[in-house]
Amino acid sequence: MILEKFDELNSSQHSLFSKTCLKLLSTGFLARDKKDNKDMYYFVLSYKKYFDEYFEVMDYEIILDRENGAIQLIHKDNSNVLRLGKEETLILLILRILYHQHLADTSVNDNIIIRIDELHQYYENLELKKKINKTDLVRILRMYKRFNIIEPIGDITKSNSKVIIFPTILLAINTTAINDVYDLILRLENKQGSDSDEETDED
Repeated sequence: MILEKFDELNSSQHSLFSKTCLKLLSTGFLARDKKDNKDMYYFVLSYKKYFDEYFEVMDYEIILDRENGAIQLIHKDNSNVLRLGKEETLILLILRILYHQHLADTSVNDNIIIRIDELHQYYENLELKKKINKTDLVRILRMYKRFNIIEPIGDITKSNSKVIIFPTILLAINTTAINDVYDLILRLENKQGSDSDEETDED
């Protein structure tokens, strides 16, 4: 077994192994281009068999996307899936669409960067009766920062600030067809509209 050789690693490697495991368990993702993820990302690449064996005991699996520089930790029975509210889901889907839209204008080695007002404007353009407020948007963006999906540049509360979207979003939304993302947004629009109608009828 690979872990039988764990003692062959030095103390700093032991520490980084523990730190990386905890980060994966708490966030589910590692982004190669996120500053505080970089060492952990490359450590997983170098010692992936150690991580595979360690997480296999708990029925976890590491998904590695070398091309895009993203790692995901998933539970084999999906017990670690984060349950999102409608607004949180919509923001994630919009981030995915903006990632796709900016990809064509971004060189291979550059990160995808958007402005916060782009995100807010896209949400506003959806035919929803309930619009997202600034406080909720900031809260949701901070959550996705914690999960290594994005990295705000500057003051996240200002609409002209920028946000890096990491390729981990490609693993967070498991589809290769961007039309599937549009379809998901449409379904959420319809569902939210129906919910709003029901609430209005009751008043």
